[in-house]
Amino acid sequence: MVRMTKMPLTPMEFPSLLSGWWDDINESAKWQDGIFYTLCAAYALVSSVALIQLIRIELRVPEYGWTTQKIFHLMNFIVNGVRAIVFGFHKQVFVLHPKVLTLILLDLPGLLFFSTYTLLVLFWAEIYHQARSLPTDKLRICYVSINAVIYIIQVGVWVYLWIDDNSVVEFIGKIFIAVVSFIAALGFLFYGGRLFFMLRRFPIESKGRRKKLHEVGSVTAICFTCFLIRCFVVGLSAFDADASLDVLDHPVLNLIYYMLVEILPSALVLYILRKLPPKRVSAQYHPIR
Repeated sequence: MVRMTKMPLTPMEFPSLLSGWWDDINESAKWQDGIFYTLCAAYALVSSVALIQLIRIELRVPEYGWTTQKIFHLMNFIVNGVRAIVFGFHKQVFVLHPKVLTLILLDLPGLLFFSTYTLLVLFWAEIYHQARSLPTDKLRICYVSINAVIYIIQVGVWVYLWIDDNSVVEFIGKIFIAVVSFIAALGFLFYGGRLFFMLRRFPIESKGRRKKLHEVGSVTAICFTCFLIRCFVVGLSAFDADASLDVLDHPVLNLIYYMLVEILPSALVLYILRKLPPKRVSAQYHPIR
């Protein structure tokens, strides 16, 4: 009896095997459901963590009103909650007509993510300007103005696509998102880097200074990387349909993309910024001497 031995794969056969595996997963309804429901669960978890942290902060310092920290956690809760709902109903979302409705549901949370995390840039810019005795009154106006312009332009793109499903306008919309992501990455690099090096030059060595250095450095690196990846992938998808994220049959690409640019960065930043603000001591309280 002659035994048939299985020949090992040659290096030239690996790409075709990998391509076949990739296509099998992308075309499988079970894999699609499993991956998109995994994304739904991950976003729901991050959203819940942000909400719990917001409640903890509010219970700790209710008298401070809506601080930047509270708004940051509220927006994290909203962004991740919306993403969870969108991916939970992925079967309906990816087949909506006109197609611009799918683009709105996928792109709007991305814009909200931009607004949420550039709040940190605003916060750091205010700290840096105050430390340098520079005016801070125009920083918030600048933040609101930039966000307003971005949303107005994006809404204009959506309205045009609603009226006329034009591939050129859709291409422009993707390039616009890529440019916005690149601007966010530069913002983190500019103000995060400035604040980091300013803290490093601070003469007093303390545990609080080391923690703040670690916090600013880590968040800067995480956010710069995630926005740079978003810029690259969205820009690539504008030129290559195989890299498109707004279709149902690219679940693996969606899993990798959203894990790298939103879920993991959000989870890491929420963990790094988990410290609660100090309790406010009442002015009427006088310790026993």
